[in-house]
Amino acid sequence: MIKQISLKSRALWISIPSVLVVLCLAAMFYLNHEPPPFNPISTATLRAQEQHQKVVTGYATTATLIETVDVMLNKRGGYLSNDIMPPWVFLDNVPNWEFGVLTQVRDLARAMRNDFSRSQTQSTEDPDLSQADPLFHYDSERWFPPDTEGRYRKAMEALDRYLERLSSPNDPQAQFFARADNLTDWLSIVEKRLGSLSQRLSASVGQARLNTDLSGDPGARQSTESPDIVLVKTPWTQIDDVFYESRGTSWALVHFLHAMELDFEDVLRKKNATISFRQIIRELESTQESLHSPMVLNGSQFGLFANHSLIMANYISRANAAIIDLRKLLQEG
Repeated sequence: MIKQISLKSRALWISIPSVLVVLCLAAMFYLNHEPPPFNPISTATLRAQEQHQKVVTGYATTATLIETVDVMLNKRGGYLSNDIMPPWVFLDNVPNWEFGVLTQVRDLARAMRNDFSRSQTQSTEDPDLSQADPLFHYDSERWFPPDTEGRYRKAMEALDRYLERLSSPNDPQAQFFARADNLTDWLSIVEKRLGSLSQRLSASVGQARLNTDLSGDPGARQSTESPDIVLVKTPWTQIDDVFYESRGTSWALVHFLHAMELDFEDVLRKKNATISFRQIIRELESTQESLHSPMVLNGSQFGLFANHSLIMANYISRANAAIIDLRKLLQEG
């Protein structure tokens, strides 16, 4: 009898960890989820109706920025980048996706503070935007109070106040200047972000590249000497990290560009740049296709297996090239 009880106890102790492992794997599968896209124009219109606000220039962009942060914080599983308990701590795809989204949120919030809301360099910055900008730059992985989510929600509250003042005819101090130079300045930041991602994605297979750091300027100098040929390769442990960061970046940009197409409609039409603008959106939308693979594959360039990083790099490079052409058109067209 005692032996039977001992065997049952041993079986129970063996089964409990097995059940926990299965539950942890199921939770990881459920939480490893990228949120679907939303319609920025419909979201802005619905928000204006609910808040009894008027849709003015800049309303769609600001409302889309707020909604993007809200989706990042309240998607399935919530905000995962600063979680330290299992099963959340074992996930890295969604946190890298969140970092890609957050990078674009930070860039747009700073552009709104420095450019979109100011008529000239000597004008006063908007108080709500000057509060939101540094809050978005809070450590994305901090879990100890004050926690990351709380800071980002305070930034959203500041954007809400700015949006309310922006739509009010009684507050002329809150402005959004939809000018070609402002749009060009923001696109130059996006161009650098996409260029960096394209290089990191392309380096998934490794490549020996000629050093072009000082090309085009015979008088240029750099801090330390570097070799003429540089071997660039993304570590295999970071392949999927860069891939999902790129998906998050593209996801956020698609929404921001859709909103700006409305806010900068007159500028784009006068520059005959609307089609070029939409082509950028189309290229970035291609990066959001479903990944029909249990993992990010890293095959060679012309090997038997796919290289998802190179495919992603192709779409991002095409979008980046279109942005370069668009910036020239806005400046010279």
